[in-house]
Amino acid sequence: MTMDRRSLIKKISLTTLSPLFYSGNSVAQEKISRIIVGFPPGGGTDVAARLLAEKMRTSYPSGLIVENRPGAAARLAVDYVKNAPPDGSTMLFTTDFAMTIYPHSFRKLSYDPIKDFAPVAACAKTSLAFSVGPSVPESVKTIADFIAWSKANPTQAAYASTSAGATPHFTGLMFSKSAGISLLHVPYKGGAPALQDLMGGQIASSFNPVGEVIPQLKSGKIRVLATTGASRSKFLATTPTFVESGFKDVVAEVWLGVVMPSNTPTSVIQKTASSINEALKTPELVEAYSKFGMETMVSSPESFSALIRNDLAMWGPIIKASGFTAED
Repeated sequence: MTMDRRSLIKKISLTTLSPLFYSGNSVAQEKISRIIVGFPPGGGTDVAARLLAEKMRTSYPSGLIVENRPGAAARLAVDYVKNAPPDGSTMLFTTDFAMTIYPHSFRKLSYDPIKDFAPVAACAKTSLAFSVGPSVPESVKTIADFIAWSKANPTQAAYASTSAGATPHFTGLMFSKSAGISLLHVPYKGGAPALQDLMGGQIASSFNPVGEVIPQLKSGKIRVLATTGASRSKFLATTPTFVESGFKDVVAEVWLGVVMPSNTPTSVIQKTASSINEALKTPELVEAYSKFGMETMVSSPESFSALIRNDLAMWGPIIKASGFTAED
């Protein structure tokens, strides 16, 4: 029987609270290794980390645990790993925005994503879905239709995001600039309340990770007009991308990955990357991540480093032009 998303979260939370013990070739052999997560237990990032840790356990003779260090929108965890011994025993399971958006949105940041960390592996990715709700006429079926509607209804032209300063926020700015329209940004405290207001007709549109939108499609109250990936989402295969809709610059993906403190030996990084990639290839992990609308990735430290640098460079001018500054 296929396990539903809620049951999966409960199972993973229970089974990965204790160390994961060795039964194969080792990466770190002398002490318990830790995957640090900057969010509370039970959230999407935490569950994704625990799913990965469960599949990596055979590489760790002394055990592998997931340790939650929430606070300051994940910055406490990032700073903690930055200052950890560079011996491979401490790694950060990070969201994209902590590495690629925060450096541009905070006036002061205690870390440098390039200088202070060694990329290990990208683990999973998803695109964002741009959806409209019942306040937008059913005749609006494409991005071109939405642009025309927004110009005709400027007081209603607005979009929700999961929070101010996160990837959906700036993706909306990217779209509005490319389309030549003015869209009011309305930040919410999470994807659920944003989608609730979208379905209730309180706001016209919303940018959300694909995994948040899929469960709501059955209601028939929202329509996904486009996704933000370089290619179509396998979870919304009939929905075009913004690129296909004529907006080649509106490309953004949310990702999760693992980094270690800078100066961690290359040999340790390579071994850890190999362990992560082997875990991500397993059918069980591919299926588990898909329940959250995430696609597993297989990467090298070099390709993950390139991804971080490219996204960091991409978001810089967009955030600067927005005038947005994150609150400490």
